[in-house]
Amino acid sequence: MKDNIFEKARLAAQATASKKAEDIVILNVGEISSFTDYLVICSGRSKIQVQAIADAVEEQLAEAEFKIDHREGYKESAWILLDYGDVIVNIFHYEAREFYQLEELWAE
Repeated sequence: MKDNIFEKARLAAQATASKKAEDIVILNVGEISSFTDYLVICSGRSKIQVQAIADAVEEQLAEAEFKIDHREGYKESAWILLDYGDVIVNIFHYEAREFYQLEELWAE
């Protein structure tokens, strides 16, 4: 089961890369999180790119028959969150990523 979860995270990261996302990171947070096993974090340089990254993730994971539980932030596109339960994809506009510093928050 864990292999399938990591495969979902890896596939999401590949989808972000297909739209030239920057600074793509997969964090294994299963040991410290009660709500997910992996976080995929990346950033884009424009609202259009951030939305295109989110679209690519949703399309590729749907093709692999992974169901999305929830999506937030698409219209504003400063921070789009795609919740797949055991994998959460965070797609930031690069300025929002610098502001929220999600990786540093999880490192603590």
